Amino acid sequence: MTKGQAMHDNPLRGSQPPLLHPDYRSTVLRAPMRPLIQLPASLSDVSQPVYGHLGVSAADADLTRHGPSGEPLGERIVVAGRVVDEDGRAVPGALVEVWQANAAGRYIHARDRHPAPLDPNFIGAGRCETDAEGRYRFTTIKPGAYPWRNHENAWRPAHIHFSIFGTNFLTRLVTQMYFPGDPLMAHDPILLGVPDERARRRLVSAFDFSLTTPEWALGYRFDIVVRGPGSTPFEGRT
Repeated sequence: MTKGQAMHDNPLRGSQPPLLHPDYRSTVLRAPMRPLIQLPASLSDVSQPVYGHLGVSAADADLTRHGPSGEPLGERIVVAGRVVDEDGRAVPGALVEVWQANAAGRYIHARDRHPAPLDPNFIGAGRCETDAEGRYRFTTIKPGAYPWRNHENAWRPAHIHFSIFGTNFLTRLVTQMYFPGDPLMAHDPILLGVPDERARRRLVSAFDFSLTTPEWALGYRFDIVVRGPGSTPFEGRT
């Protein structure tokens, strides 16, 4: 097989971020330098995942529910979409988790030293399960941009992290959702780590008036394709 044939036969080439992307500096230290070793799956790997001590509830999908002193600050939004396979078929019963910065661009994390205010009423994390049609829905606050010291004057665009679990822990996929029209996307090494521009566009949500709730929240649609040539770019997949 020639090199050209290999590229043609791999529809994912260029649509997924490489493990090593020097412009994203931390990949230089953490990307594997030797061939990966395939470990045999154990029973615990292929059994149903455990979603914590308590089951997933409807309240878990509302990141704006009242905190100890009221509602979180910021622009309330609805983020919804479908999780589907390469043929557009629904992936029901998938666990979808999200985590994000608050409206000021600050995470509740000991290593986040960005001098922006923390919001005591916003923990920045939620989860839900897809329904029979593969649909998920979150109510949250639009996250702010933040500096991240990757290079001079480096700022991350507003984004929400997504994790999708299938039937077991070996099926976890992680990605990020961006917002349309954000000028910082053109300067973000993480987003630009996806070589194919068409694939990068699959990481950008779309404003959706049908999801917008009058006098309550703007709506954004973000569909997730778990495999195939049109799949969403995922972290750690080559």
